[in-house]
Amino acid sequence: MIQIQEKISISEQLRILERCQKDELILSDELKKSGFTYDHLRYKDYNTQLPPENNYIPIEDFQQASKNIPAISFFSGAGGLDIGFEHAGFSNLASIEFNELFCDTLRLNSPNKLIIGPPNYSGDIKNRDELYKVLKNVIGNKPFEGVFHGGPPCQPFSIASNQRFGKEDENFKRKGFSDLDKGNLLNDYVWFIGEFKPKVFVIENVPGLLELDKGEQLNNALTYLKNKGYNITMPQIINTTNYGVPQKRLRLIVVGTLSKHNFEYPQINIKQTSCFEVFQEPVYDQENHLTRDHAAKSVLRYMELGYGVRDQLGRVDRLNPYLPSKTVIAGGIKGGGRSHLHPYSPRTLSVRESARLQTFPDNYIFTGPVARQFTQVGNAVPPVMGFKLADEIYKQYYY
Repeated sequence: MIQIQEKISISEQLRILERCQKDELILSDELKKSGFTYDHLRYKDYNTQLPPENNYIPIEDFQQASKNIPAISFFSGAGGLDIGFEHAGFSNLASIEFNELFCDTLRLNSPNKLIIGPPNYSGDIKNRDELYKVLKNVIGNKPFEGVFHGGPPCQPFSIASNQRFGKEDENFKRKGFSDLDKGNLLNDYVWFIGEFKPKVFVIENVPGLLELDKGEQLNNALTYLKNKGYNITMPQIINTTNYGVPQKRLRLIVVGTLSKHNFEYPQINIKQTSCFEVFQEPVYDQENHLTRDHAAKSVLRYMELGYGVRDQLGRVDRLNPYLPSKTVIAGGIKGGGRSHLHPYSPRTLSVRESARLQTFPDNYIFTGPVARQFTQVGNAVPPVMGFKLADEIYKQYYY
């Protein structure tokens, strides 16, 4: 049975919604007066039917003992890859991130870890001299026996991002490597790999990185690393739902090693992971669970939607709990995109629910305004995906 508070009938819900619409009342205020929240609202077709057997395993269940293998995180963001590697037993020596708000989140959740970013450092990977000196003190002698992992900011290579943020560009074209602020960060990351020679490196990005310029820029970067002695596997586009993440999310992964053994990607699951169990556990008492204050007219429209159906006016989709979620985007309460509709309550998802779809643990807290919390969640690598990669790296190169 779905563990959601059920204290409001459809008839009572309709009375409140219709009264708000007729008298131009604020729905959130009227719900509060009646002892309800947006979590209590229901679709007309609400049911508690259980889905077929699922293969979802939360990141908390993957925790492994420390193996004392060091790792350095580049472009750490909110820490998705960091969590995955830590749960696989790696010791993340430092996280490099230039966004101060993201650094606040990293420090809040890992107060004893070195965060190379504002206000103590620039955290800007383009500032090679500064970062080289800091890493030299952290790593010591070269080559580095651990792992470098990171995903250069993906906005220049993302079609969706440029449609949202680059509408002044001709035909919403992807700027790619011509983006002076972000497009060359891959080359900076590659430079640090070449300098410190980690035993293994991971590059994570959107599939657009492989398609841009017919792959020429990426090939040039990988050729540089091959000349440094790296054995690099064929870049692979993966769908995270094939690896236990309850969300469809396409990512490009590149793994290189100084070993002669080619990296073999984790075995995919036979069945894709549905998002049912993400919404089965209570969320109303969790941190970062703040729902959007929808107007009554919006909720009345949402109530009529079936699983997987889009509200054309709001351009939001009701999730189907029996399938993987659609991709979590870097949206928020005040623009920058929209989150999806909850499968059981006619409202958009909270930050915590989006973080669950990304497989962040419930005790991982995101800082800053709600809209920027969504940004952190939507830009992250799912920790479970990070764990699967890290676990295979350990088995193949350190076991």
